Amino acid sequence: MTIQCVVIDDEPFALELIKDYIQRTPFLALAGAFANPFKALGYLNSSKVDLMFLDINMPELSGLELYKSLVHPPAVIFTTAYPEFAAESYDYNAVDYLLKPIKYERFLRAVNKAAGQKPGAAPVAASTEKQPEHLFLKSGTSQVKIFPQDILFVEAAGNYMCFHTREKKIMSLLSMKEVLELLPRPTFVRVHKSWIVNLNHLEAIEKHDVVIAGHKIPIGITYREHFFREIGK
Repeated sequence: MTIQCVVIDDEPFALELIKDYIQRTPFLALAGAFANPFKALGYLNSSKVDLMFLDINMPELSGLELYKSLVHPPAVIFTTAYPEFAAESYDYNAVDYLLKPIKYERFLRAVNKAAGQKPGAAPVAASTEKQPEHLFLKSGTSQVKIFPQDILFVEAAGNYMCFHTREKKIMSLLSMKEVLELLPRPTFVRVHKSWIVNLNHLEAIEKHDVVIAGHKIPIGITYREHFFREIGK
């Protein structure tokens, strides 16, 4: 089945890029492209559309305002150059969130979600991988048993990694790379050069931080796009 799409973006280059990506993708059809959000609104209120690519940051009428004004909105993939808008966009049950500049490979992953297709071998392998019931962490002269689901976040502290749970902290002489290999994916995501978080314990997402158990943990620029992609799954 062909997915009928519209693109709404006030930036000419971004508009043309998404149009080109749609035309390159066999199961997508371009129903309309709009630089003016008010013209797009009129079209959406009178035409049947399956999916829209919607820029968030537009003058006069933002993408979020446009989306909220629709009585029967189609599926939406938000696009923007500003990562801080991602947290709010997920309140609208977005299919995905694309951070500009958008590569075709990333675009294709997003539209595969919209089509209900498998997004690719790597995510499938990650989701079916058997998760460890517990781990043993070497801390001093002891081996401390810990359950991955109890870990709130992991913090780099010099040559050590500090595993935080609600009841205790465990210091272990490990590298960041070793911890990432140890913890189950995609539950644990690196959000900063010094921090790994458990997505199941997220309490809030702020402009530059996430909040877990009252702790504010920074989101590093390098890890921002990957983090927002993971929480959008």
